[in-house]
Amino acid sequence: VQLVESGGGLVQEGGSLRLSCKASGLTSCFDDYSIAWFRQTPGKEREGVSCSNISERSTFYAESVKGRFTISRDYNKKVVYLQMNALKTEDTGVYYCAADLTYRDDTTWSLVNDYRHWGQGIQVTVSS
Repeated sequence: VQLVESGGGLVQEGGSLRLSCKASGLTSCFDDYSIAWFRQTPGKEREGVSCSNISERSTFYAESVKGRFTISRDYNKKVVYLQMNALKTEDTGVYYCAADLTYRDDTTWSLVNDYRHWGQGIQVTVSS
């Protein structure tokens, strides 16, 4: 399984970006994967940002991004998007896409060690 992120870059505070995570080499249907976005800044642990559960049965968001970020899927393209609006400087970091064949709940969606497949990450920088 390969995950490739795109769409990162530099944006001013209050602006928007849309990240994409293109999945390929899947061993099962795209629908069978829970796919999440994580982010990491230097000196901090990787943290969960959002997750699209298997078959999109549910979505999860970190409290810090609720109301500003939206996760969605394009089944034809096998892409998961993270629409990020009203960006803040604290949203700066390297964003990673992760996937696994595991149904998620409120306590497991953001566990880094629960995801088998990871992208290389992409930088998002929000300037003040």
